[in-house]
Amino acid sequence: MTNTADIRPFRIDIPQAELDDLHRRLAATRVPNPVPGTESDWRRGIAPDLLAELAEYWRTGFDWRAQEARLNAFDQFVTEIDGQTIHFLHVRSPEPDAVPLLMTHGYPSSVVEFLEVIGPLTDPRAHGGSPADAFHLVIPSLPGFGFATPLAATGWELARTTAAFAELMTRLGYRRFAAQGGDIGAGVTGRLAALYPGRVIATHVNSDQGSLGLAGEQFPIPDGLSSEEMSVIHAAQERWAQQKGYLVLQTTQPNALAAALTDSPIAQLAWIAEKFVVWGGTQSSVVDRDLLLANISIYWFTRSGASAAQFLWETAHSGLDWMAPSLVPQGWAVFDANPVLRRIMDPDKRIEHYSEYADGGHFAALQTPELLVDDIRRFFGKHRG
Repeated sequence: MTNTADIRPFRIDIPQAELDDLHRRLAATRVPNPVPGTESDWRRGIAPDLLAELAEYWRTGFDWRAQEARLNAFDQFVTEIDGQTIHFLHVRSPEPDAVPLLMTHGYPSSVVEFLEVIGPLTDPRAHGGSPADAFHLVIPSLPGFGFATPLAATGWELARTTAAFAELMTRLGYRRFAAQGGDIGAGVTGRLAALYPGRVIATHVNSDQGSLGLAGEQFPIPDGLSSEEMSVIHAAQERWAQQKGYLVLQTTQPNALAAALTDSPIAQLAWIAEKFVVWGGTQSSVVDRDLLLANISIYWFTRSGASAAQFLWETAHSGLDWMAPSLVPQGWAVFDANPVLRRIMDPDKRIEHYSEYADGGHFAALQTPELLVDDIRRFFGKHRG
């Protein structure tokens, strides 16, 4: 495959045969026998009773065509960068002075993550906001995720993706742009600022207190913390130790899992739905069931459960540091917040804009879209000039 700068319109159109196959597989699912008394127990992963409920709704109640139509209401395109198909939504604002904003999703997510914020960000006038806060949105699928599949080669990880997205913004004519994201998207956003400071106006990331569990593993623990603060970190590390099996497997031996996620919809459902509940936060609103299944359906139809795992494997073996320092203005919005997180991530309080919310969680754009939109508007409002 040769590189081409062509940008081609794209429309999601899952064949009916794929839907029929999904329903047939769900109807023929072999479910494990739960240990008596553990039907609603989350200590061992997703609770069997919730999994059964979601699987039945996916088979008999979920309307994929309605979600497909909602996605197709936005302009979508594909282009080839560095040999890889890149899929993206490009939603231009009706406001002439709108700022280009690249929004990048994380794992186990897709462009569905941003469906609730597209309207308010591109057309604030129609959503009770000021036209001065408008953005032109570019929302790509990470390589190997969603419709940016199949993977064309090895080596697709965080750094290569960052370069590809910078090239995407060039092809779209955006010399200067802002960037936003969470999870993997936060890594892409930070690296864009570090590598292209002359192009990136400002960056905004969303996070949650689950990041505390990564202290000492993904980033250092600073000196000077109190015993109470260290107790908070140790508790978070213990929770993370019980939750990170998915990451250990995908960053070491993803192939057997890839086979299961590609061949079994109940496996793909359990693998992703578990994260949306566990990472949801203690006070958060629950992600809409139809949006959750729209996200999972994309993984199923595109077979990207396997290629997303390969992306995580490649990133883990790249030797790349997730933290990429930059002088570009940055904002943080932390949901289901704990103040100890800032003591770790911003001990000297150098981050210009740092917001903490009791509500929400890891998937802020789906859980608390109004809060995220407001935070994005307030931060970038200071850097539009």
